[in-house]
Amino acid sequence: MQLSLHSDYALRVLIYLGSHPGKTVSTREISQGYGISRHHLVRVVQTLGEHGFVELLPGRSGGVRLAQDPNRIRLGDVVMKAEPNLRLVECFDAATNTCPIISCCGLRSLLKGALDEFLRSLNQHTLAELLTPSRRSTLAATFIQLRRLEPAAGRATRREPTPRGKASAD
Repeated sequence: MQLSLHSDYALRVLIYLGSHPGKTVSTREISQGYGISRHHLVRVVQTLGEHGFVELLPGRSGGVRLAQDPNRIRLGDVVMKAEPNLRLVECFDAATNTCPIISCCGLRSLLKGALDEFLRSLNQHTLAELLTPSRRSTLAATFIQLRRLEPAAGRATRREPTPRGKASAD
């Protein structure tokens, strides 16, 4: 199983915002901090906003900031809300399933149990656990260093497919 870029970036955005407590941050700053496409981050931030993890502040001096205390943001909840497809196999979706052995296979229930356990395990942890004082200071220092690097110095923004599998407009 591999999480989509959308989920990966959602977790990264929350870590970035958590390492800048109380600060409103632009998507451009986050994009530069990670060296990833701002276009992709905008979609991720919208998803996080729709689910109440972040607050979106519009306008020229706007940006994004955490909408909840990091102790209340459970990692499994973030993945469940950000992941567009947690169907591990075809038979998870009754509308599109064409598997001829679904009625006698037994694999579906095993995989569903594994997925539930994976999410349950993640939900035992919060964003705050990733933001201990020592990690926060290390993260802040790392982001400052990364923002200083220029793309011409060998750190170009990665070009990936969009997080939900759509063609990139970048």
